[in-house]
Amino acid sequence: MQQNWSRHLRYTLVGLAGTTLAGLYLGYPVYGLTAGLGFYLLWTLNQTRRLAQWLADPSANDEAPQSLGIWGDLFDKLHKLNQNYLLTRDQLRARIDRIQESTNAMRDAVIMTDARGAMEWWNGSAEHLLGFRRNTDQGQYIYNLIRTPAFKSYFDAKDYREPLELNSPARPHIQLQIQISLFGEEDRLIVAKDVTRLHQLEQMRRDFVSNVSHEMRTPLTVISGYLETLADNADDLPAKWQRAINTMATQSFRMETLVTDLILLSRIETGEQTVNDAPTNVDRLVRQICQDARTLSGEKHHEIIFEAIDPHWLKGDENQLRSAFSNLIFNAVKYTPAGGRISVAWFANTEGGHLSVKDTGTGIDQVHIPRLTERFYRADPSRHKDTGGTGLGLAIVKHVLINHDGSLEIHSRLGEGSEFVCHFPPERLVEGPQSNTIGVNEA
Repeated sequence: MQQNWSRHLRYTLVGLAGTTLAGLYLGYPVYGLTAGLGFYLLWTLNQTRRLAQWLADPSANDEAPQSLGIWGDLFDKLHKLNQNYLLTRDQLRARIDRIQESTNAMRDAVIMTDARGAMEWWNGSAEHLLGFRRNTDQGQYIYNLIRTPAFKSYFDAKDYREPLELNSPARPHIQLQIQISLFGEEDRLIVAKDVTRLHQLEQMRRDFVSNVSHEMRTPLTVISGYLETLADNADDLPAKWQRAINTMATQSFRMETLVTDLILLSRIETGEQTVNDAPTNVDRLVRQICQDARTLSGEKHHEIIFEAIDPHWLKGDENQLRSAFSNLIFNAVKYTPAGGRISVAWFANTEGGHLSVKDTGTGIDQVHIPRLTERFYRADPSRHKDTGGTGLGLAIVKHVLINHDGSLEIHSRLGEGSEFVCHFPPERLVEGPQSNTIGVNEA
């Protein structure tokens, strides 16, 4: 480019010198120079006009305008840049088309919006599952089309760690699971999955467990009653029958416990047992449970200590809270060796209220902790065989805490004991009457 510019400058100077010499030969050197400059200016203006016309529509002609010197080089360079641009544009357009085709082939609805929720693009499944219309909904705010307060709150909260489930606005019989991801300058990528089948299967499972549990309660009650009658009259029976009757009575009691836990869990899950948000005296409730735990400990002589560090009461259903807290404390008694220590504490801070149950048992392997609250999941089945556990205790705890806007935190290591902490949000705490027992250990 530099060489062409130098050559162009030399040719221009030679031309101007020629016109000046011609004018000098005629006796008018200034006119000769002026004529040369005028010709060069007209030629330059013509090249500029050609450049402007070509730049206005470079795709109209596959070839660049032909010219001499630096203008020819300029046309060639711009032509190459334009060809590269067109090639890159076509490649990007092909990729975008392919992405849109693949996204349209998805069975899940995919929607792109800006930071305010204005809809920019969506696939065909979004039209089917959510009822969007291509011609009229472009640029509309998505929460004006999905008119559910829960969705608006979920969209604005920007906390998308957990998906949102709701019914389709276009087809109410379809259950959708919505997950939002942030990208760019807080733009949203929204994916909606049809989970109707999973929702129906979950409902069928709940109904089955609930119905079977209720149907089993009556025959188990009859069997337990007759076994109790036989046990009371064991002296009139042959000695070899007594062991069989005692074994049947023990297993019948375990089955009754299992059925009772299943019914309780089913009621909590399905909402049959509504949450009564009356203030609950956690201090008094946990002291009663700890006293029952000492009775359960019996000859194992566990050291059970309760410390209430905060006077706050808890808004919630006392019966559900009793079930959750007793499951944690009784589990600590069952799985802590004789003479072990169990520490229970109720305290509050800026993050809410907390109940901690800590034991000096054998602990739990880290691989089991994420699944401990699943129904019937057993980290060590042999331990449940010895203790008579049903595998439903922590599932009940989890659902009770969900009903009270809380969560369960588990810390445990093999050989170092375990700690289970129930967390409740600050809005669940209420001021209770001052008590002289606050901050005092009970052992």
